[in-house]
Amino acid sequence: MELARHYRIRGQVQGVGYRYFTQRTALRLGVRGWVRNLPDGDVEVHAQASDMILQSFRAELERGPRSSDVREVIEQPLELTQFSTFDIR
Repeated sequence: MELARHYRIRGQVQGVGYRYFTQRTALRLGVRGWVRNLPDGDVEVHAQASDMILQSFRAELERGPRSSDVREVIEQPLELTQFSTFDIR
């Protein structure tokens, strides 16, 4: 069954390639949705996939790219939306 999740990532996650890391990871795992920077320095992600894939995706979000310092990943459920790929906004 497909699920949708909203993630807010806090820490040193802007200016370190985090959005590109997230997009590459999503495409590799088969996650659809989008990622964007927020004005307060956090990164926001909307993601859709199976529960097992979303668990793997979250683990990658917590790790982040080498130059990042992820301090917190906040996860909330979302309603499913039609996404065909994973975009950077």
